[in-house]
Amino acid sequence: MHMTDSIEIRDLHFSYSDGHTALRGINLTVKPGEKLALVGPNGAGKSTLLLHLNGILQGKGVVRISGLDVVPANLGRVRALVGLVFQSPDDQLFSPTVFDDVAFGPIYQGLPPEEVRRRVDFALAAVHMQDYVHRVSHHLSVGEKKRIAIATVLSMQPEVLVLDEPSAGLDPRARRSLIHLLAELPQTMIVATHDLALVRDLLPRMVVMDHGEVVADDATGRILEQGDLLAEHGLEKP
Repeated sequence: MHMTDSIEIRDLHFSYSDGHTALRGINLTVKPGEKLALVGPNGAGKSTLLLHLNGILQGKGVVRISGLDVVPANLGRVRALVGLVFQSPDDQLFSPTVFDDVAFGPIYQGLPPEEVRRRVDFALAAVHMQDYVHRVSHHLSVGEKKRIAIATVLSMQPEVLVLDEPSAGLDPRARRSLIHLLAELPQTMIVATHDLALVRDLLPRMVVMDHGEVVADDATGRILEQGDLLAEHGLEKP
């Protein structure tokens, strides 16, 4: 990838229609291949920020993905660059089989059938779920569904992966295997999570948000040493 920043956010402000201000002047730069945690209490603005990365929400300020401004004219290209994995995999899986779910994006992009099949094979291999190609998505466990949800965005070959609470609802074994999986993926990654043990094990950089602002941005190890900072923003050292 060219050495443009993967994600560049400058002075981003956003208020919901009810007047609630969710983002107050966010500045954030993420380099290609960087893996970053977004942490903070509920209502800090984390999910609102994530939804700006592929233009689902659009506030005032600058959001750029791989040098491309997130503006209406570029949304098709931006959404091919950014894979967004929601907290609940059921928001992402709605087709009869795993193959259909993972193929949905490439088919929608108009790719020919053999390329669609290649993308599905690649994405399922990346999440170690090749044997599930003909399974029914809604019969799977939460951990399996999470992997398939990740595969549905990997089939689009995004440069940036954005995950909202990926370990929510997972048992310890599924959680551990998800951490291993995410560690293997080469994409630039932003993970919004309350799971600071996952942050410690997976994400070398940590951004703390509260009341719509970035209150800390440093190496994960350094922030986890700061018990007062964590406590002040509703976080507990793992």
